[in-house]
Amino acid sequence: GLSVRDADHPDGDIAIELTGLRPGEKLYEELLIGDNPQPTAHARIMKAREASWPPAELWPRLQALQDAMQAHDLPALRSQLQALVPGYAPSDGIVDWVYQAG
Repeated sequence: GLSVRDADHPDGDIAIELTGLRPGEKLYEELLIGDNPQPTAHARIMKAREASWPPAELWPRLQALQDAMQAHDLPALRSQLQALVPGYAPSDGIVDWVYQAG
């Protein structure tokens, strides 16, 4: 039951303001990641062959990740993430005020 407030309707209930993109906000979302996309029967649909860890190697790495989280060991946590996630390359130091204060 509410109406838009604009130049034509100055007594409206809701004003809509266009503010532009916020820092880090994307104009579009790319759903396909990976270095070697493969075509499908549809010209605009691609498929990816993502790298994956065999379970016997993944579970110990996830345990190390969890151990680092529980110990609040941010350098170890970052190191584990870099080992687990291909292409993860943090550009800055650790930005955690609680960690830096400790």
